Amino acid sequence: MKKLFAIVLLAGGSLFGQISLGIRIGPPPRPRIERVRPRSPGPGYVWVDGYWYPDGGHYRWHQGYYSRPPYEGAVWIAPRHDGQQFYNGYWEGPGHERVEHDHHSDRDRNRDWHDDRH
Repeated sequence: MKKLFAIVLLAGGSLFGQISLGIRIGPPPRPRIERVRPRSPGPGYVWVDGYWYPDGGHYRWHQGYYSRPPYEGAVWIAPRHDGQQFYNGYWEGPGHERVEHDHHSDRDRNRDWHDDRH
C-alpha cells in the first residue's frame, strides 16, 4: 500500500508540475521619460528604450541605448511585468529562436552602443 501511495504521489507531481521562468517581485516604477536620444552610431543599430530591471529585490533603471539585433529581422521585445511576474527583454524574429539579451557579451561583440555623455 505504501508503494502504491508513493507511485501515485510521484505521478501526480509530474502531471501537475510547473516551471516558472520569471522573477516574482512587485511591478517596477513607471518608465522614465528620456528626452534626449543620441544620433545612431551607424547602420544596423536600433534604439532600445530605457527600462527598469530587477536587481537584488528592487529595480534599477537601464538608460536607453543603441543595439544591433543578433540577426536580420530580429525585433526587440521589451521587458515587462504582467502584474504578478517580471520577464526580461529579448530579441525574436521569423525563423529564429528567441535570443536573450546580455548587455555584457553584446557590448563585447560590438552590438550594444551607448553614448555615455547622455
